[in-house]
This record gives sequence, structure tokens and C-alpha cells, in this order.
Amino acid sequence: MSNLIQVGYIVSAALFILGLKGLARPRTAVRGNQLGATGMLLAILVTLTDQQIVSYGVLAAGLVIGGLVGVALATRVQMTGMPQLVALFNGFGGAASVLVGAATFAVAMDLDSHSTESSAATAATLAIGGVTFTGSLIAFAKLQEIMPAGANSLANGPVRLFNIFIAALLAALAVGMVLSPGFFWLWAIIGIACIAGVTVVVPIGGADMPVVIALLNSFSGLAAATAGFILDNSLLIIAGALVGASGLLLTQVMCVAMNRTLINVLFGSIAASGVIDDADAVYEGKVTSSSADEVAMLLETAQRVVIVPGYGMAVAQAQHAVRDLTRSLEGQGTEVAFAIHPVAGRMPGHMNVLLAEAEIPYEQLLEMDVVNRRGDRHRGQRCGEPGSQRKPGESDRRDADSRRRPGKNRRGDQAVTQPWICRYPQPALCRRQHPDVVRRWEKGRRRHDTRTG
Repeated sequence: MSNLIQVGYIVSAALFILGLKGLARPRTAVRGNQLGATGMLLAILVTLTDQQIVSYGVLAAGLVIGGLVGVALATRVQMTGMPQLVALFNGFGGAASVLVGAATFAVAMDLDSHSTESSAATAATLAIGGVTFTGSLIAFAKLQEIMPAGANSLANGPVRLFNIFIAALLAALAVGMVLSPGFFWLWAIIGIACIAGVTVVVPIGGADMPVVIALLNSFSGLAAATAGFILDNSLLIIAGALVGASGLLLTQVMCVAMNRTLINVLFGSIAASGVIDDADAVYEGKVTSSSADEVAMLLETAQRVVIVPGYGMAVAQAQHAVRDLTRSLEGQGTEVAFAIHPVAGRMPGHMNVLLAEAEIPYEQLLEMDVVNRRGDRHRGQRCGEPGSQRKPGESDRRDADSRRRPGKNRRGDQAVTQPWICRYPQPALCRRQHPDVVRRWEKGRRRHDTRTG
């Protein structure tokens, strides 16, 4: 039976990996979701064959209750409320890891079978799971507008120092639990970790919550992986590692898309300068209504139109109006594409789902980098390369002269030096992404300025 369980775990892990790969593209996202769900169902069925766990009656009751809660949430929560639902799920995952770690540690203490490795894994599970649980609840409360969504002014003051103290205290408690296992360390780590989750997330503004949710998602995966070491469960380790790694990569992608760093998001919050009491008073007399046909008439001379959907479209449920505009533009021969920003709609993939609901073809949904590269080719320029002097209708391939440094051309005249075009709007980020290119251009520019006097 143990061999059958291990084979089932391996198949489930393979389905998880294939499902995660499928979720990378809109066209294969549905299939990837189905593969991941199938892998989870198989993992549950295989786990139920293990007779070392509680009775089947308790398991059946848990499955029924959990299924009812999941169906209720899936049917009642709007698409604009998905970020807070994801945050709530992250919190549940962190709480489950804490319960597993605490229960396993209690059993090991009763049997006097604890070891250094299990104590270290338990301490890590309790710390990461506690931070994930309370931090996710705060993120949910901010996005649900239960708490003020603005950044707290204490983010740059005592709270930051307190968080450093909390982190050091958690490390000290973990060391104490490894050296001398006991229930004091267990409850102390859980309590301090829950406090840390609150103090870290409270100062962060609501606009940065998507990044925080992605990070907490990664934490929930890491907590599950460490719980897998406690239970000696290979599937839990693999699944937790997949969630942790993908969550960290997603956090990095979102930070780059916002031209921010993770440290700046977590510790660089700035308090809001004011609170708007009445939004209607702000926009009174400034809103102009229109229709898809009227906008299409304004754009009738355009050859290519790129639409960048955002959270306003999601809140207004305007994806169907955008679809009508797309069809009107295509009817008059205009090429239409959608540039999907990674954090549009407050969560990655949010806009893809809404536009799919409006029956927008997947071929028109492009990432921002792809749109920028296409736009650079239309202008004859690319990221990190000098502007091309080609005429309309000529080949997009650059000649040898365009690769030369600024200076004299073949005829002896001074070559025109154009600024380097980069798809990143921040110069500092451009320097970090292309340091050699920027340094080479600045050197050639200084030489050109010296010669032209």
C-alpha cells in the first residue's frame, strides 16, 4: 500500500507541474487549471487510503464543510473581489500549516520522539504560517475596505524598528525550540508570528496589496513545504515548493511592472496626503459619456489601436462595451490589440478573465513587453538600440551603419545621434537593466558633443 501511495504522490506532483505550466498562457490556462485540480483530487484520494489518519467519518465531514464553503465563495464573490478572496485562501493555508505543525509537535512531545530536524521544521512552519495567517487577514480587510486602505504614516518610524525586533525575536525563539523543545516555545512562536503578520502588513497601502498577496501566497507554499518535512510527505514538499517559487517569481514580476522594489513596497510606504469624502463631488461635471461607435469614429484614421484595460473597467463591468468598440474598429479595418499590464485589476490575469468573458480572442491579448517591442519596431527603434533611419516600407533589418557608435559616417559628416529608447520609463531602472548599453551611449554622446562644440 505504501508503494501505491508514493506512486499516487508522484503522479499528482507531475499534474501540478503540468498545470502550473499551462497557467502561464491564456490559451492553455483552462487546461492547466483542470490538470492542477485533477492532481489535487488524486492527492486527496491517495491520502484517504492511509489508515494512520483519523476516521473516514471525520474526513467526510471536513470534505463536506470545506466543499460547501468553497462553492459559496466561488458563486458569491465578484471578479473584482478575487484579490481579497486569494488573500483569504492564503490565510487559510497558513493557518492549516500552523495547526499541522502544532499537532505534530504535540504528538512528538508525548511520545518523546522529537528530533533536531523536526523541531527546526516545526519552528519554521509556525513562524511562516503565523505571519501568513494574520498578514493575509489584514490584506483581506484592506481590500474589502473593512480597514482603511491607505498607507500608515508609522511605516517609516517605530513600526519598522519593531518589525526588526520581532524578526530577531522569532529567530531566537526558533533556536530555543531546537535546543530545548517545549510547549513554551511553541506558543511563543505562534503568538509572535501572528503579531509580526499584523505589524508588517498594516503600514502598507491598498495599492500595493497585490504584491503583498503574491508574497503571502509564496509564504503559504513555504509553510506547506516545511510542514511536509515534519510529516515526511513528499507531495506536500513538492507542492509547497512549487507554490513558494511561483509566488516569489510573481512578486518579482509585479514589482518590476510597478517600477518598484520589494523592499520599497514593504518598507517604503508613504501616508496618504488626504482623504476624499465624496467622490461624486470630485468628478462632478467632468464625466463625459460616449458610445463605442462614437469612439470608433474618432479613431477611424488610426491603423493600429492598443487598448490598455485597467481596474476601472473591471469595477464598471465595461468589458462588453470595450468588445463593441473592438468590433467597430475592426469593421473599419483597424488592427486592435490589448496590452495587459501584470498588475491590471490588482491581480495578474484579472483582465484576461474579464476580456475572455466578453469573448475577446486570445490572440489580441498581449503582454506589455510584447506591445512595447512591436511599437519600437514600428518606430524603427528597439530597447537599448539607436533609432533607425529607415524610410517607411523598407525592411525592419538595420544596416551596419546603425550599429556603429556615434561619430562620423562614411561620407565624413557628423552622424546624428539619437537618444536610446528603452521600454522602461524609469532611467534608473534602464541603467540597471542595460548598464553596458547606457554607458556606451553616454561615452559616444560626450565625444559627439565635444566634436560639434
